[in-house]
Parts: sequence; structure tokens; C-alpha cells
Amino acid sequence: MQNTNKRFSALDRPETIRQISETKLDLLIIGGGITGAGIALDAASRGISCAVLEMQDFAQGTSSRSTKLVHGGLRYLEQLELGLVREVGLEREIVHTNAAHIVIPEKMILPIIDGGNLGEFTTSVALFLYDFLADVKKEEHRKMLTREETLAKIPLIDSPLLKSGALYYEYKTDDSRLTIEVLKKAREYGAFALNYFKAENFIYENGNVIGVNAVDLRTNEKHKLFAKNIVNATGPWVDSLRDKDNSLKGKRIHHTKGVHIVVSKARFPLNHAMYFDNGDKRMIFAVPRQNIVYIGTTDTDYTDQLENPAVTRADVQYILAAVNRIAPTVSLELSDVKSAWAGLRPLIHEDGKATSELSRKDEIFVSESGLISIAGGKLTGYRVMAKNVTSLVINNLVKSENRKNITCQTKNMRLSGGEFPFYPESIKLTEYADKKFDEAKQTGITSERFKQLFYRYGMNIEMLTNYAFDSFSQCRNTDEAWLRAELWYAVNYESTLTLTDFYVRRTGMIFFNIDDIKPQAEQASYILQKMLQISENQRLADIADLESELRRAVNFI
Repeated sequence: MQNTNKRFSALDRPETIRQISETKLDLLIIGGGITGAGIALDAASRGISCAVLEMQDFAQGTSSRSTKLVHGGLRYLEQLELGLVREVGLEREIVHTNAAHIVIPEKMILPIIDGGNLGEFTTSVALFLYDFLADVKKEEHRKMLTREETLAKIPLIDSPLLKSGALYYEYKTDDSRLTIEVLKKAREYGAFALNYFKAENFIYENGNVIGVNAVDLRTNEKHKLFAKNIVNATGPWVDSLRDKDNSLKGKRIHHTKGVHIVVSKARFPLNHAMYFDNGDKRMIFAVPRQNIVYIGTTDTDYTDQLENPAVTRADVQYILAAVNRIAPTVSLELSDVKSAWAGLRPLIHEDGKATSELSRKDEIFVSESGLISIAGGKLTGYRVMAKNVTSLVINNLVKSENRKNITCQTKNMRLSGGEFPFYPESIKLTEYADKKFDEAKQTGITSERFKQLFYRYGMNIEMLTNYAFDSFSQCRNTDEAWLRAELWYAVNYESTLTLTDFYVRRTGMIFFNIDDIKPQAEQASYILQKMLQISENQRLADIADLESELRRAVNFI
């Protein structure tokens, strides 16, 4: 049963640790990315007691470093994975409906170039098949464009290579915010989740895995946690845990690295998102967002350390060259790159296949000890992945305890912030945002700034607005009032523990508004220090960590 009084607060951390330490859970999930979050929501909503352990911050791995699109998998048609195209295409609409404030329809232009992978006929057929398989809404069906029509939408791509184009729809998102909204909803149903809490190794009884030895990385305190089922949903680290379980056999993870760069919209004035051919069997996304455009991705084999994969100068130059090839008048240079990020794709290795040919489909492995591992998969398909894992867990509970077999509840479940009292059409969202702005504008906030926050927090914007009013009445400073409101909400309802959590994964500012961070970071550190009651040494360490993250975003090796 859902309990809306349960908040996802960093201040409840000691009590959360106590409760999961004293309870034998039905399910313990290792990994706090979108996959682990999805499993927690599915499980908790089916009445399964569960907890998520994440050794970094939630979504800090792959789930904050993607192309930030909930998309239908057009490229899977090339690999004839028709079932996967249909699955993720249908899921795309479900994820949008359940989190309309952060999963938003986006017109995508696909230029067709001379000598490219996709010709006009094959593109038309592929997009027709895509619309059919994914049951795309009629108003979002593909439309083929002439060269002139393509240029009318994106004048920048007036290249001799351009032949024609196509228009279709994808859905843009903020991957880490989606993960947080899922976790907040899971908490409403009673799930627990801890960041900076590492499962170091497994505990066994008669050859069966029954728990983990874990450490709270904030205090270095060690804990033994026990559960009837344990799921390894650690993305790039899946094989590391399989190895600790002595079950790393058969299929393995193949890591590839994807890099995205951010440039100012003033330097690359793109009004429509674009999915374009780079002429080397790679496709590149360019997506406008607020005052920036982000572009990616690369796809290269990766064998280095898994935490914080580095962006290289070669990665950046590859993407710049791709843009300058399709839009030669732009002439982007290295100095135009405002920030960049790198993420790892944990794909299932297949002998004889090139990196770009590896399937993005997920697979579940169950070891002799009973450890359940899920690997591969896509952001778009997180709910189905969670459904499959949770069904396996509940089957185990039915067999061992005669537990009632409850089916998946998440298909029509609005996520935190997405509980709008209407079907989430864009025009209705805009009208609703305007109404909420009328309620908030007395704090001095601009319409543009408020809209950014609305599409970050959705229905929860009311809580921030109320707090901002109280702060503004005291400090009479608009920026400070809303900074305090966001930090208060981040700590009390999104388990934020550090400045980096806030600026990278709760707000995405390091990706979309990096220039706004430095002027406010020190003030934010003092506000966070007071809210979390941390020491001065910890506050200084938080600032140092944020500065390191900012350097990583702009320095390319």
C-alpha cells in the first residue's frame, strides 16, 4: 500500500540504516541507477520489502551520463531487432505519460546525406516500420522532407552532402532526474534506498547468498544486511559482483564509452534536435536544451577504470568534426566546448561483433548461489527490465513462502512530480506551468527560470514555491530564496548529501548551466552545511569535490 507520508530524506539516513540492519528484507538491490530504482519501485508496489544500496550517489554511473533521450531505438531496425524496437517504442509513451515533466516529446530531424548509411527509400521504410511497431501516435508519425524543407527547419546544414531529410519524434529527458523520481515513488511504497553505501562482499549459508557485508562510506561504519533475494543491478560493475560470487561464467559485459559535448546555442543555433550520419556507420545526436546544445555520442571500446571515465581530446575532436561536416558554416572549435561528459554502456559481449553491432537488449543471470544479476538494457526499457526481475523475485517468494503472486503495478503509475490531473499533452503542461508561475512570481523569479524548475520538479514545484516564499520574506533576495528552496527540497526529499549530488545529478547544472555554478557554490555550501549539520572540514571537502568535477567537465586529456 502506498504511503505518501514517506519522504526520501537524507536526514532520515540513520533511521533507514537501523531499519534495514534489523530486518531480513524480501529483496536487497545493489545498484542505484535507473535499473535498480525501477526494480525497487516495482517490488515495493507489489508488497515486497526492499532496499537499494548505491556505493556512489544515485544515478552517478551510466544513469546520469546517457544521451538523455527516452527513445524508440530506431537504430535497432538496422540489426533487425524488431521485438526490441516494439518494446522500447511502446515503453517510450508509457514513461512519458508517467513522468511528463521530465520526458518531453521532441521533433527530430534526420538529414539524408550523399554517401550516408541511410538513403531516402530505406529511411522512409524504416521510419514507417518504426511508427507501426512502436504504435506511434498519428500526430507524431514520420514525415519525409525535401532538401528545401529540411533546410527550412535547420538552415545550418546547407552542406553539398545534404540530399533530403525526415522528421520524426523522440522524447528528451534528464536521466538522473528520472532515476530520482522513480526512487522517490518507490520510497512512497515503503522501499528504502541509501547512497554512498557499498556492498563489499556476500554472506552465504549452505552455498546460498543470504546477505552482504556493507560499509557506510560517509562514516566508515560496517553493517551486515540480510535478504531473501539479492539482485545485482550495478550496470558497468555487474561482472565485478558476479566475480565476487564466483559466478562469472559464460556471457560477460563488454564496456563501451560514449562521450557528449556541450556548446552554446549562440555558437550552434539549432532549433530542432537532429540525428545525423557521420559517414562512418555512426549516428550522432544534437539536441538543443535551454541555452545550450549537447552533441554525441562516440562509441569506443573501454577497458580502463569504471568510475569517472575520462573525456579525451580525441573524443571531443571526433564530435566537433562530425558537426562541422554536416554544418560546415558553424566551424566549431575546441574552445567552444563548455563542458563534456563520458558514460559507459554495459553491453553483453558477443564474439565476432563490432562495438556498434552489439545488442542493447538486457539479460538476466541467476547464479548457483541464487544471486540475480541483470545486465545490458536501455534507459527507455527500465520499467520492463524491472518487471522481469521483480517477477523472478516474487516467484521465489511464492515457492518459498507461499506468498501471493501480485502482478506488475507500474504501467499506469505516475512518478513523483508527474501526478498531473490531466493527460500530459504539451499544451496542458504549458498552461499548468503558467498557472504555477502566477503563484510564484511575487518572489521575483522570472518566467524562464520558473519554467526550468517546473520541468525539473513537476507537481512538486508547489513545495519549492512555498519554501521560496518563506525564504524571500526573510532575505528579500530572489536568487537566494530559490537556491535555499532547491537545496531544502534536495536534502529533505531527494537524499542529497553533497554539493556535487546537487549540481550534477539533482539539477543537471553541470551539463546545462555550468556557468551558473561557480557564482553560487560557496553560498550553497554554507546552506547545505547548516541543513545537514556537517563539519567545516566536510564543507570544504564538498567544495573541493565539486571543483574537481567542474575541472573534469572542461579538461580533456
